[in-house]
Amino acid sequence: VPHLGIAVDEGDVLPGALRIVRQLRPAWEPATVKTKLFTDGITNKLVACYTDEGMADALLVRVYGRRTELLVDRETELRNFQVLRAHGCAPDLYCAFQNGLCYQFLPGIALGPGHVRDPHIFRLVAREMARVHAIHANGSLPRPILWQKLHKYLSLVKTELSPKVSDPSLPQDVPSPEALERELAWMQETLPPLGSPVVLCHNDLLCKNIIYDRTRERVRFIDYEYTGYNYQAFDIGNHFNEFAGVKEVDYGLYPSKETQLQWLHSYLQAYKELTQGRPGDTQGRPGDTQVSEEELEALYVQVNKFSLASHFLWACWGLIQDKYSTIDFNFLRYAKLRFKQYFKMKPVVTALQVPK
Repeated sequence: VPHLGIAVDEGDVLPGALRIVRQLRPAWEPATVKTKLFTDGITNKLVACYTDEGMADALLVRVYGRRTELLVDRETELRNFQVLRAHGCAPDLYCAFQNGLCYQFLPGIALGPGHVRDPHIFRLVAREMARVHAIHANGSLPRPILWQKLHKYLSLVKTELSPKVSDPSLPQDVPSPEALERELAWMQETLPPLGSPVVLCHNDLLCKNIIYDRTRERVRFIDYEYTGYNYQAFDIGNHFNEFAGVKEVDYGLYPSKETQLQWLHSYLQAYKELTQGRPGDTQGRPGDTQVSEEELEALYVQVNKFSLASHFLWACWGLIQDKYSTIDFNFLRYAKLRFKQYFKMKPVVTALQVPK
């Protein structure tokens, strides 16, 4: 991937984006280039540049948010982008620059909380997640990124934000650093024995990171900043948490057990087909890879327990973003909501038992 040695001003991304496009598309008449600024993201600034009305030729220029290198390893992101691209799970990547990337625009709609509950669409999402999870399941056992990330975020919360967090006006909704340490130790003891496999995960599958292309009847995932090897159940549990939305969070939208089991059934079927090469039935006919009740129930339990780690991770993330981000979003309120949901769900999911 070519690396243009230029930086784009995060406060005014349009001129920088146009400069990049002039280098990548020298044949485009500057006067005919249109731009569209996307405002949904809460980590980066994103702008599309195109000449075709239908945006068929659009390039996306993504400018990293302020101090997000504390949260995201940009070199790993680039590598993961290329791995996903090689497996047909990501768009073309055109170039990197000092504080961002430029890549192909995927046609379709970014999903909202209504779409991810629609059985037709959620089956596509489950199957696409299985495609990502099946990449590189080639015998090597990479380590899950989860614990390293959680320890890093928690240490940032402690070092960067201690005065703010221990401010007496906050204690009732932001737990003390000591309490957070205890919770992390508890998760690290409780979650690994559940035996969730470590696979290549997206790790940030909120609705807006899923693009539904109605003409091709498929979904694609975008934004690989948090992508890396992790527990299968974390990726799914994190996605289920995102049913609640980001701007207006409503945990009443968390999927019911019935919805989860349908979703997980589609996922397991696809995952088995991709990783086990479609075992046939006794007559040798290609089987529709059977999913047993036990497997389904075990995955359901793993997913709901790992969803706690997702609440904890994004709550710490919210505290760090609250300090540094220039994006117009109430990160502190978001962090408090995630902590609140973590403590609310902890006794509920602790009671779940994996079927013997």
